[in-house]
Amino acid sequence: MIEQNPLRALPSVDKILNGQAGNALVERYGRGPTVEMLRTVLDEVRERLREGKPGIRDTTELAEIVADRLETAYRPSLRPVINATGVIIHTNLGRAPLSTAAQQALLEVAGQYSTLEYDLEEGKRGSRLTHAESLLCEVTGAEAGFAVNNAAAALVLLLSELAQRREVVISRGQLVEIGGSFRVPDIMTQSGAQMIEVGTTNRTRASDYEGAVTPNTALLMHVHASNFKQIGFVESAFIAEMADVAQRHNLYVVDDLGSGALLDTESFGLAHESTVQESLKAGADLVVFSGDKLLGGPQAGMIVGKKHLIERLKRHPLARAVRADKLCLAALVATLDHYRKGDAVEQVPIWQMIARPLDELRGTAWRWKQQLASDLASVIDGESTVGGGSLPGATLPTALLALTVRHPDAFTTRLREANPPVIARIADDKVVFDPRTVLHDQEVALVNIVKNYLNS
Repeated sequence: MIEQNPLRALPSVDKILNGQAGNALVERYGRGPTVEMLRTVLDEVRERLREGKPGIRDTTELAEIVADRLETAYRPSLRPVINATGVIIHTNLGRAPLSTAAQQALLEVAGQYSTLEYDLEEGKRGSRLTHAESLLCEVTGAEAGFAVNNAAAALVLLLSELAQRREVVISRGQLVEIGGSFRVPDIMTQSGAQMIEVGTTNRTRASDYEGAVTPNTALLMHVHASNFKQIGFVESAFIAEMADVAQRHNLYVVDDLGSGALLDTESFGLAHESTVQESLKAGADLVVFSGDKLLGGPQAGMIVGKKHLIERLKRHPLARAVRADKLCLAALVATLDHYRKGDAVEQVPIWQMIARPLDELRGTAWRWKQQLASDLASVIDGESTVGGGSLPGATLPTALLALTVRHPDAFTTRLREANPPVIARIADDKVVFDPRTVLHDQEVALVNIVKNYLNS
């Protein structure tokens, strides 16, 4: 115990470093950072002792303080969290968690050399663009397709190749801005295309597209509404109608579909979300969609459609600048394989969440309540949201664990400081947790964190 002659009794840096705790800190954080933090903490302890304040009990406590400081200082800013918000595709929380198979594929490719750009049959250089193409074609029915690093990049590439210095006709009601100040008009400008607005904010007909066609028109474009929804006196031309106009004038139709749904959302009690397959069958020449929204895979941008157009895009100089890396491709191929095999609902986390029965969610919420054993906890009805710019306004019924605490804002702040951080939300002055978006292997950690904070 460091009680008598506290200043002289303080251990030296070398003594701590040569001990078991010191060795563990050096192994984890490196000698330099450990020595620096030890000196800082020892200086603070000396100052406290000089002021007549309590110091430390022993070297074990000192090592624990240093370990806590180092863990905080070197904790990565990008780390896992528990999403208890009920927002399934949460853009700020990384959108779609990957399936077990996708995680495994990513790890295998990350830890070894791979066939990223190597043709095993020919024994020479191959192309990374081939890895996802066959699966993209199989699950969407497209003639060809390839993946880039995100959907915005896919759109820039497409417009740069097919519409540079030419006109792109688009409905005024589709000039959207989504998260991060991403605006469709800005993308048009960046790609060198000239945007031609038609129709009104709430109503655009096929005849509006027809009337805007000139000899300099390159294509007609349809853009997903993303995270907003128009209701009431609204009309929008269907892809099939746009395709009829395009065929009469030898133009292309591009559908920026956004969410990338490959399954029928209505079968899960949600509003209808146009699928990639439907868009292609309706006559779209090219369809652009994301990998990490309703597809449930990694961040990526897919372009599928007519083979001769896809080949043009592959040859464009920008294709190299926006190409997907090996980790993205590995996870994407594994995700697409779930759709090929027909087990996406069982294996892809976002579809598992969407498909979870209300009775199961209610049972989970009640189990959490019982484990907390607190009068502050209750189970209430609520709604989950798909999120991520998909199915705007659509919700699913759920059951929520609700905590009636004195200061909800302060409580959620403490939850975010936990390890792992817990992201909950406040509704009607209660802190609520939605089991729909909490992964099964995170449930124990969630309950323990909440219980500790309730009891502290």
